[in-house]
Amino acid sequence: MFWVLFLLSAWVVAGLACLRLCLAAVRAAAVVAPAAAREHALTLYEAAFLSGGPRRVADLTLVSMARQRRLLLAHTGWATVVDPRGRDDMERSVIGAIGPGGQSRIAPVRATAATAEAVRGLADRLVGAGLAVPDGGAGGVAAGVRRVRAAAVSVCALGLVALALPLPATEPRPLIALWFALPLALTLGCLALTRLEVHPYSRWASPAGQRLIGALVRQADGTADDRTFLTSVAVRGVHAIGEPDLRAAFAHRERYAGDQWERRA
Repeated sequence: MFWVLFLLSAWVVAGLACLRLCLAAVRAAAVVAPAAAREHALTLYEAAFLSGGPRRVADLTLVSMARQRRLLLAHTGWATVVDPRGRDDMERSVIGAIGPGGQSRIAPVRATAATAEAVRGLADRLVGAGLAVPDGGAGGVAAGVRRVRAAAVSVCALGLVALALPLPATEPRPLIALWFALPLALTLGCLALTRLEVHPYSRWASPAGQRLIGALVRQADGTADDRTFLTSVAVRGVHAIGEPDLRAAFAHRERYAGDQWERRA
């Protein structure tokens, strides 16, 4: 009967994950944006935040300044200031993140600019308007879906471990597998219902914010100007960049470890 402990663990993991996802979906549905906000025309910075959070705002600012030749983004992953006069708070945050030397690697610039006061102020305004998720996505539907997926994998793993245990003849393995199939069915059913009711999932945007993003994309369809290019970057990220040199500048994935930047493989 030792396998019963694994079964109880599977139920706890599945139940808690599904409960948190349901609560997140209820909170998301309860966010009602004012009528004025629902008719609000999103700026590119707002669209970037709702689509990808603070780092997407930093990416958009870097790309926008590079398109205007006020910032050079080298394919080696370095950013060089050409025009030190920022036109708005976001641009001034990026220039400040690059530093007085006027040159820095892109990765630390992105990380620093994403935590700037200008981005926090933008987030607060969007949350106040009911267009963004208040907790930055930590308790949102997207995070809940990830937890339920992880719970489904955990249930399978616990079931395999239980089936690998030595069992008496009075406890057939197919019956034990059937018991573990119940919490697995709970997680899979919860994911299916969430996909039907809430999809697409968003870590940052509320349902009202997602509708505005969709409207912004539809308005940009059929045009080929610079704003449309930046709209694609804001909504889809830097992988939407079609220029090879600019894509290469963002291809350097680095992380900060102690006092040294280390290249990821």
